[in-house]
Amino acid sequence: MMNNKLKGMRKAYKKKDVKAMIKSHNIGDLKKFEASHHHYEGRYLKSIVYGGLDGIITTFAVVAGVAGASLSSGILLILGLANLVADGISMAVGDYLSSKAERDFYSTEKEREKWEARNYPKGEKQEMIEIYMKRGLSRQDAQRLVNIISKKKNLLVDEMMIEELRMINDVKSSPAKNAVTTFISFFIFGLIPVSAYITDLIFPGTIKNPFLFAIILTIIALLLLGIAKFKFTRKHWIRSALETLIIGGLAAGVAYLVGYLLSGLA
Repeated sequence: MMNNKLKGMRKAYKKKDVKAMIKSHNIGDLKKFEASHHHYEGRYLKSIVYGGLDGIITTFAVVAGVAGASLSSGILLILGLANLVADGISMAVGDYLSSKAERDFYSTEKEREKWEARNYPKGEKQEMIEIYMKRGLSRQDAQRLVNIISKKKNLLVDEMMIEELRMINDVKSSPAKNAVTTFISFFIFGLIPVSAYITDLIFPGTIKNPFLFAIILTIIALLLLGIAKFKFTRKHWIRSALETLIIGGLAAGVAYLVGYLLSGLA
C-alpha cells in the first residue's frame, strides 16, 4: 500500500499546493517514512512489469505470426509454449547476471574508494570540495561541508560513490530474487496469449475464435501492465497504458505480417 506521506507529497506537487506539501512533511514521521519508503516503491516491481511485458509481447508475437501463416493450433501451442519456457529462462538468467554484475561492480568501486580514503584522505576531500564548488557552493562552504561529512568515513565514501561516480546501490535487492520474479512474471503473463488455445485444446469447441480471444485478453493485460508501469515511471497512467498497448500492438502486427508473407513456405 502506498505510504501516505509519500502519496501526500506527490499529490501536493501535482497540484502545486504548498500548504499540502508542508503538511506532508511531518518531521516526526521521518523514521517511519524512511523504513517504509523502500518497501512501497516495490523492490521487484520493475522485474514484474518488464518480465510480464516481455512475456506477453513475445508470446503474442509468436501467436500472431503463426496465425498470420494460417498454421494449426497444435503448431501454435508448440511454438508458443517453447518460446515461453526458453525465453523466460533466458530473461531470468539475463536479469540475474546483470543485477549481480551491477552489485559486484559497485562493491569493487566502493572498496577502491575506501582504500583511497584511508591512504589519501586529503586528495579525496579535495575532490569532494571541487565537486561541491561545481554545484555552486563557495570554497568556504564546500570545505565546511566536506569537513562535517569526513567525521564519518563511511559517509564520505558513500558521498564519493554518489557525487563522483554517480553510483547508487540497492543493498536490499537480491539478483536471485530478481531473476525468479522476472521468470514467474514472464511465464504467467506469457500464458495469456496462448490460454485461449489451451482452453480450446482441453475443451474442444468452447472458443470459436481463439485468436480473437487471445487479442482481447492480450489488450487487457497490456493495459493493466501499462498502468502498473506508471507506479515507477510516474507518467500519467493513461499515457503509460496506451504506450504499452501501442508497443505490444506494433510487435504483434509485424509478426502477423511476416507470418502472412511467409505462409507459402509452410
